[in-house]
Amino acid sequence: MTPAELPAQQDLPCAWYGPQMLASPQDWTLALSEADCIEIRAALDAWLSSQADRAGRGDHAARDQSSPAPLAAADFVLPTLGPRLAQLRHELLHGRGFFLLTGMPVGQWSQRDVALAFIGLGAHLGNARSQNAAGHLLGHVRDLGLASTDPNVRLYQTHERQTFHTDSCDVVGLLCINEAQQGGDSLLVSSTTIYNEMRRRRPYLAALLFEPLATDRRGEVPVGMKPWFDIPVFSWHDDALSALYQRQYIDSAQRFEQAPRLTAAKVEALDLFDALANDPALNFRMRLAPGDMQFVHNHNLLHDRSGFTDWPDAARRRHLLRLWLAVPGARALPPVFAQRYGSVTIGDRGGIVVPGTTPCVPLDEGPAAVV
Repeated sequence: MTPAELPAQQDLPCAWYGPQMLASPQDWTLALSEADCIEIRAALDAWLSSQADRAGRGDHAARDQSSPAPLAAADFVLPTLGPRLAQLRHELLHGRGFFLLTGMPVGQWSQRDVALAFIGLGAHLGNARSQNAAGHLLGHVRDLGLASTDPNVRLYQTHERQTFHTDSCDVVGLLCINEAQQGGDSLLVSSTTIYNEMRRRRPYLAALLFEPLATDRRGEVPVGMKPWFDIPVFSWHDDALSALYQRQYIDSAQRFEQAPRLTAAKVEALDLFDALANDPALNFRMRLAPGDMQFVHNHNLLHDRSGFTDWPDAARRRHLLRLWLAVPGARALPPVFAQRYGSVTIGDRGGIVVPGTTPCVPLDEGPAAVV
């Protein structure tokens, strides 16, 4: 693509600037009321009761119908909150691209009940996808004491800053169980705004990011695929601009001799992308408190987590639950995304599937229930 062929400036609700968002948190925050929490609890209790009934029947057919979690909206009935979640899903896909739900009673319910409720809420937004080679449909974001210098370690498993990136799904959801002692803040930036700024300032560099770049799979390699994938940072498809980005993994893909080399010009383009993403004039930060749930549309936004210092007490250490969702009604993605998403079929794409992957739901980080 040449600078003259670049898509026009994107004047959309998702092309926002951080200070603008920070000034109006009431526009993107929904506080769960006591009635909402009662409705969520009723949905959870109804699902738990249905599972107990099926297990109590003792026949194989009933057991085969049981599920380790409420993975479909029909499994987790929310008569009044459900329609509001549908409106928020529209905001994710066609509006500013994120929202925050507050007030999940994490201190009053068991962690398993909180996890099940989070999955049930997520089912009203999309279909859960595998987040790693182990097939986890529910992720536990903790510092595992691993080194980011290990090319097979993903950054969410460390205490280090993640830097701005997208995940391999339409929407990512996070629920805070415990905060870190210091740091661990969440940052958001609009990739659409980054594109508009690059197009205005350095159109030649913007055009380079529409060319495929090798990104490291960090050891999670699907059948028949290379240990990296070749997808542009920016893609224009079906009149929509989508972004896919993780700078550290672009850089680490250069360890593979056969991966396409990064030219000096492309490094300059990536450096400008990073400088814009890290500019407080574009991004903003929020601190997720226990009970807060953040949902982010990956195709128009990037998210980041600042480095953190954890509590000495293991029971207090930073802990978030995570969902990767494929969303019905989402945008069409270009065929090249199938390298990472496995498919570009709307509602059934994204996630990580490698040899031996079996979808499962680790509710409490103990033995996972297999789907």
